[in-house]
Amino acid sequence: MAQISLRIEDDVKRKAEEACNEIGLSLSAAINIYLKKLGREKRIPFEVSVDPFYSEENMDRLRKSIAQMEATGGTIHEVKLDDQGMV
Repeated sequence: MAQISLRIEDDVKRKAEEACNEIGLSLSAAINIYLKKLGREKRIPFEVSVDPFYSEENMDRLRKSIAQMEATGGTIHEVKLDDQGMV
């Protein structure tokens, strides 16, 4: 049996272990499932995509909006995302 050593951020490992525990798997078993599926299908077994928020087009628009706000003395407003006023 082979052994793999990898480095991941502590919070990534913790969240993955929590998710595995909730479905009754060890982290090792979940990784084995992933690797078996990858080997069998010859593809990453889930969609991998980039968050469109960080697209160059959106970043340009944000930079222009910030420059316009700074040039005209605009006001920054906090956005409430839930009923408790949490941002």
